[in-house]
Amino acid sequence: MATHPMMRSARAAAADIAAGRLTSQALVRECLERIDAREAVVRAWTHVDREGALQQARALDKLPAAGCLHGLPVAWKDIIDCQGLPSTCGSPIYANHRAAIDAGAVAMSRHAGALVLGKTVTAEFAASHPGPTTNPHNSAHTPGGSSSGSAAAVADGMVPLAMGTQTGGSVIRPASFCGIVGFKPSFGLINRQGVKQVSDSFDTVGTFARSVEDTALLVAGVTGRSDFLDITAQPPPRVVLCRGADWIEAHTDTRNALQATMLRLSLKGVQVDELALPHEFDGMAQAHHAIEYFELARALQHEYRCHRDLLSDAIVSRIESGLACDPAVYEEALVLRAQCQRLMNASFNPATDLLLTPSAPGQAPQGLASTGKAVFNRLWTALGLPCITLPGFVGSEGLPIGVQFVAGARQDARLLSHAVWLEQHVMRHE
Repeated sequence: MATHPMMRSARAAAADIAAGRLTSQALVRECLERIDAREAVVRAWTHVDREGALQQARALDKLPAAGCLHGLPVAWKDIIDCQGLPSTCGSPIYANHRAAIDAGAVAMSRHAGALVLGKTVTAEFAASHPGPTTNPHNSAHTPGGSSSGSAAAVADGMVPLAMGTQTGGSVIRPASFCGIVGFKPSFGLINRQGVKQVSDSFDTVGTFARSVEDTALLVAGVTGRSDFLDITAQPPPRVVLCRGADWIEAHTDTRNALQATMLRLSLKGVQVDELALPHEFDGMAQAHHAIEYFELARALQHEYRCHRDLLSDAIVSRIESGLACDPAVYEEALVLRAQCQRLMNASFNPATDLLLTPSAPGQAPQGLASTGKAVFNRLWTALGLPCITLPGFVGSEGLPIGVQFVAGARQDARLLSHAVWLEQHVMRHE
């Protein structure tokens, strides 16, 4: 990947705009120049709102900086509605659809002073059938999915901030593959109004940025919560390595990254332990599938009934699996999830500890037909816990490897405070 000289941090750009050292128009033009230089290779965007973004920037430059995102461009996954812009959901069914109003998170970002730069590539209905986006580090490899465009655009310096969604592993995995910070917050922390629904139990709006501080700034803007502006670096008292039932899927690169992280933590004085999950968790992967497919089949029922010929075989298979799922199996899966949520709170201290787990099995796989596996993400999505992946390692093929930290439910601000410290003292190895 070519080095982009204008990979400004969002926080620094916001400060420069507020102080009059930078205009929003200049920042947008930098982004557009980078898109022009790289989009033919990366293919991260479904729609770049060039004139609209510059018009927004000109208007913002006439106003005093009031919100925390004032003047900053943000990219939005193309299942999240932005008023007047295409909202295609990665499907030909919605090729000509334009959103009537902003999604809740988009409107909140505008309230904080942000502007919409455009819409980024998503897999079909954020579920399957990847789009054309490539990994900025090596175009022969996937960027991950389903938030492929958002992750790749941020990683390549096309935009400082972007938004995506996670139902299985669609924020954490692409962020790891692209070598940036991906944050999947606690379920429901970021409003989901105006986001195309796949699974009501799991769908979570998340963020992409190039640093933890930029992540916290974006979260503050899209939630309207000032507590995320006060994030300060705090070492975690204890970090617990959790391999989980799918550990066999972890590549040597990932295992080495986790071992190195544990060693560095120990050398910094952080207590490190390991956690073996109770046997009840063995069925959570199957439970996640049952819940997701059952709900997906109902959320996409109109598309299935009226436009089946425009759906991919992959999404049709998921819908039909969900329709064939016995409601009793779905209810049992919900019961197991609730049981595991209680067991998780008893397995570690959700108010102080962090869990350390793989972000993905390994580096980004070669080819664009698959976006990789979500085996190390589904559990935390199902439990609704906040997760962050931090870059810091390079695998055997020269591609990024991230590691994932998980906190207790609604401990998002604490997780980000610890992540700032981890980014400074552990992931940037001295």
